[in-house]
Amino acid sequence: MKTPPLRWFWLILVSVVVVVALESLHLPAALLLGPMAAAIVFAARDKPLVIHRHLFYLAQGVVGSMIARAIPSSVFIEMAKNWPLFAASILSVIVASTFLGWLLTRYQVLPGSTAIWGSSPGAATAMTLMAESYGADVRLVAFMQYLRVVIVAIAATLVARIWAPPPSASAPSSFDIIQPVAWGAFGVTLVLIACCVIASRYLRIPAGPLLLSLAGGIIAQDTHLLNIELPPALLMVSYALIGWSIGLRFNRAILLYVAKALPRLLLSIFSLVAICGGFAFLLVHFAGIDPLTAYLATSPGGADSVAIIASSSNVDISFVMSMQTGRFLLVLITGPALARWMANTMAARQAKQGENS
Repeated sequence: MKTPPLRWFWLILVSVVVVVALESLHLPAALLLGPMAAAIVFAARDKPLVIHRHLFYLAQGVVGSMIARAIPSSVFIEMAKNWPLFAASILSVIVASTFLGWLLTRYQVLPGSTAIWGSSPGAATAMTLMAESYGADVRLVAFMQYLRVVIVAIAATLVARIWAPPPSASAPSSFDIIQPVAWGAFGVTLVLIACCVIASRYLRIPAGPLLLSLAGGIIAQDTHLLNIELPPALLMVSYALIGWSIGLRFNRAILLYVAKALPRLLLSIFSLVAICGGFAFLLVHFAGIDPLTAYLATSPGGADSVAIIASSSNVDISFVMSMQTGRFLLVLITGPALARWMANTMAARQAKQGENS
């Protein structure tokens, strides 16, 4: 029987191999998907390993700060200038995703509020981390969220190549880890993350390490108190910790459940992609937005993958990222309420059916 240190060695090695394979295919979130896939394989083979919860909390804090760094104050200015357009587009995507999540719950494809968290558009890592705090099955949420991220990224890449072939310059690589570091700003960033993580544990806020680091980072950055500094190596380790933490919770039973539900999950994901494509057409027709900008702005994938595709294409990047950021923030605010409402509604419905039977 292999000892835990040896298991860790093989888990890290397999994770690196999968990450390299995903990166060669130019798939987004490879640094998280690779470790998660490797951990799922280990969990399915009954090779138990445990990530200490304090490391998991710190990784959440790093991801929260990373998201905060990607939300400059100019995004809010852009949204304020065209708020009716942004509000209509963002709400349309959220309503569509909520309806599809309701259908998955209604026909018992996924249990409880899991379908709502899994269907939430964008913010895949944040939704996965928050789902656990609100009682959803984090394994199913993660599977659905990252399956959609991959599908949407592939679709967006194909659309980008059809409408506007990208320039020869390559997109930023996840492996570009040798970069100069502003050590002073990095030290302050670590202190901010540590304070937010500690505060979240005392306040017992659901997904607190992520949310407090996100809020604190936005405030510190937009008030010019801090330039958030996160070396790529730290982000790599944080993504790996989160991926392993999620993947190691899988088992054979949950994988069989996922395989059984996969056709209906794919139908839901492709339906959401098609609906968002329809919203993009409306932006082109009625608002005069160019097709590729409209498609990327309404795309229900992760904002990070959309940002990479947008940066290598001839689009209005400020419009795309403002739309993605606005939707991310609204989903972050409304997600818990929607999930609770859905869970309570379905529980009441099932109870009524039980009484009638």
